[in-house]
Amino acid sequence: MCGITGWLYSPRSEPSDSVLAAMSDSIRHRGPDDTGDFRDREAGVALAHRRLSIIDLTDASHQPMLDDERRIALAYNGELYNFRALRAELVGLGHAFRSDGDTEVVLRSYIEWGVAAFDRFAGMFAIAIWDGMTQTLHLARDAMGMKPLYFVEHKTGVAFASEVKVFQALPDHKMSLNPHSVQQYLEFGYCFDTDNTMLNGVRKVPPGHRLEVRGGRIVRHAAFFEPPAPSRGDTRGEAERVDELATLLDQVVAEHLIADVPVGLLLSGGLDSSLVAALAARHGDLTTVCMGFDGSDIDERAHARVVAQHVGSRHVDVSISADDVKAEVMQGAWVFDDLFADWGTMTTRLLYRRCREMGLKVVLVGEGADELFGGYDIFNVPQPLSLWRQFRLYQNYSGRRYGRLFGEFHGIMRDYLGQGDGDAFHAVRLFESRRQMPNQYVMKVDKASMAESVEARAPFLDRRVAELAYRTPRDWLLRNGENKFLLRAVGRKNGLLPAQISGRSKFGAPLAASWMDDDPAFRSFARDLMFRTGSATREIGLHSAMTKYFDQGRSGDAFPRPLSIFRNLAWRLLLLELWSQHYLTPATGGRG
Repeated sequence: MCGITGWLYSPRSEPSDSVLAAMSDSIRHRGPDDTGDFRDREAGVALAHRRLSIIDLTDASHQPMLDDERRIALAYNGELYNFRALRAELVGLGHAFRSDGDTEVVLRSYIEWGVAAFDRFAGMFAIAIWDGMTQTLHLARDAMGMKPLYFVEHKTGVAFASEVKVFQALPDHKMSLNPHSVQQYLEFGYCFDTDNTMLNGVRKVPPGHRLEVRGGRIVRHAAFFEPPAPSRGDTRGEAERVDELATLLDQVVAEHLIADVPVGLLLSGGLDSSLVAALAARHGDLTTVCMGFDGSDIDERAHARVVAQHVGSRHVDVSISADDVKAEVMQGAWVFDDLFADWGTMTTRLLYRRCREMGLKVVLVGEGADELFGGYDIFNVPQPLSLWRQFRLYQNYSGRRYGRLFGEFHGIMRDYLGQGDGDAFHAVRLFESRRQMPNQYVMKVDKASMAESVEARAPFLDRRVAELAYRTPRDWLLRNGENKFLLRAVGRKNGLLPAQISGRSKFGAPLAASWMDDDPAFRSFARDLMFRTGSATREIGLHSAMTKYFDQGRSGDAFPRPLSIFRNLAWRLLLLELWSQHYLTPATGGRG
């Protein structure tokens, strides 16, 4: 797990060493253990790498990694969970390895199979490969989008990075808001475009896609992964389906535990993380960590302790106060990078910090199960998904704010319905897993963990698990009055989980947004920031709405006006104001 950045530029406009050093330094938190760079001045290519050493802690896995002839250079961020199987296959094909890690497997896979190698990788990754033989830079992002990969088509070439803040170091590159992305953010809490970000000119490689860059410009944009449609002709019964999922999850969790540093697990006491904990405990001693909020009803620690006792883990409770989180909100908005409004980024950053203080450099998490296996109420969408039902779905996603993006949302859903032969459940699953998850939920995991130099691994987002989930029809996931039926059945199989956990409903509440109403000091802080001269709130034209909220005590506007829940809007605007201080003014990005 690391951070990568680089630039394929015109040799006539070669950047200074100080510029490239600044690009690398801006993501040092992603890889504090080692740093390296590769330059081919004649070709106009530069790669930089920041390493968080997890597997093969020796210099043999130093990056950028070069082939024997020094014609191919690799900068790689992530983990390849099936690297041992690929390594054995490559050895059989005549490759000799000098290291024990997965980085060399990525390099030699490209040497052997070219870009077809990306389709063989089960892992999370952002990859940059410079092929000197074809003078091509390849950029690729994993199938489920767990690792971010951003790029800028600068006037002198194409720059890329693991985080948006890197581009502040580019000469003559001004950071400015993308108005359409801001509109998506204010309605949905994130930018749901597959390739745009909150900033003009800064784009992202979509999940499961790769780019080819030659001569300082992008010449090809291709997908190497597309979610499969549900299998309608599969007549297998419950026992066979449960066995298949249980076997696969056991294998995937075992591979996610591979590391040369201590590994822990974030345990909430809910079904998803508890299932991962129970499977992980089969493979050795396990440390589980649960977070609770002081003075709040949002506390799952009692449930987590039940699971920990059941699986025999060494369990640690972590208490976090509202003051801790508010301090993070006010000081750490740089973490959000490509902005999204999930307040859990702050709480989980605190949790990852505690993990690192305990000596845990890797943690497993339960993200992805709800989006892939139908864990939210929104999956109970009726069939067929008529235009009116799509509008009601849009209202749900946009926080009951009747905005202007329904036409765009309808176009996305129409495409997703086509991919599943009109299946409404699968269309919602695609929106959840291809739009919301990679642009918000998984980015929360990546930004919060990497800000504290901790690697977070999500077994449910392993490509093999995702493919199985996509192929599974609705009837096997919403069944017998339960959601995530097959996952619950795995938990019940041979008493893997306690009965009260395998049948437990999802739990959670928007704690942070309530501070706008419940905490006078926080409310005053937010108001002053939004009402200051030159604020984004004023520039966007929402000062009047926020005046109604802060000064008149209005909770929202009635239909058909576009705003209905001012508290949610205020939270998003607060984060936008704090984030803007880091990303929209020169030389202000940095650690909070």
